[in-house]
Amino acid sequence: MIIDLPATTTSQVNSKLVHLREQGGANTIGRVLTLVIVTDDSEKTEDTIDAANYASREHPCRVIVVARGAKKASPRLDAQIRVGGDAGASEVIVLRLYGPLSSEGASCVIPLLLPDAPVVAWWPFEAPASPAKDSIGRLATRRITDSAADRNPPKALEVRAKGYEPGDTDLAWTRLTLWRALLAAALDLPPNERVTAATVSGEADSPSAELLAAWLSSRLRLPAKRVKAKSGQGIVSVVLERKSGNIEIDRPDGAVGTLSQPNQPDRRVALGRRAVRDCIAEELRRLDPDEIYDESLKALNKVDRGGRTATPRKKTETPKKVRAGAGT
Repeated sequence: MIIDLPATTTSQVNSKLVHLREQGGANTIGRVLTLVIVTDDSEKTEDTIDAANYASREHPCRVIVVARGAKKASPRLDAQIRVGGDAGASEVIVLRLYGPLSSEGASCVIPLLLPDAPVVAWWPFEAPASPAKDSIGRLATRRITDSAADRNPPKALEVRAKGYEPGDTDLAWTRLTLWRALLAAALDLPPNERVTAATVSGEADSPSAELLAAWLSSRLRLPAKRVKAKSGQGIVSVVLERKSGNIEIDRPDGAVGTLSQPNQPDRRVALGRRAVRDCIAEELRRLDPDEIYDESLKALNKVDRGGRTATPRKKTETPKKVRAGAGT
């Protein structure tokens, strides 16, 4: 059910919510958090709401969408309340702010926050330089950005690093979960040799490739190389060099990867590029600071960007045999 409240106030929105709960017998006891989405009022807003609805099935929450409209318009608040099948396992409140109100998102959000529930803020597209210092960011326990959706992803990642505060995270980092798990599992296998070099290849503007190289630099204590792939989307391949042989993950098609390890046959692994809704659902599972993300941001300046271009790995008919060794 969708209820439109044109030219309204937050007090009227709250009253309508109470009325809907009394009428439908619903309550907010099962809500575990408030998710505040900050974006411009555009066609992409619906995609963001769909992602939040999907995540709410795992994390029942109140979703408040702050959709900023034209700043030169007269001050006006148009609200929309979505419940039932139009809101997943949550209740969605869309606030469309116009004129001077477009920069007053926090004052409109505060009256609608669930009492005694943590707040998560999400900027699905353009984000402030320091989310923790933003008026809405100051209300939140966790602050989620997405460098990949920015107009200049590499630059956005640099800004995230400079303005980082505990509680910040980025979906470019979340997309690495499968890659990091696969590489960590491969390195857990004997022989437990030291990695002497690491190379990450991917699209030139892929923030996930940058973060993966930084993570490897931080954890392996060496300057990982970051190179531009000749083809492919996002992260294309990772190579970890060791004395007994290389560990390689190659994903030229953006869907299925090939894991090559010494003295073992090649294995195909599912490494599809993750949808935003899956990344949001994962990020809502934790509300504490992500120290590993913090360390990876700090290691961005340790990445070796020599400017070389990676050559796509040649495919062979038979599995590669070398000696045994050690997520967009």
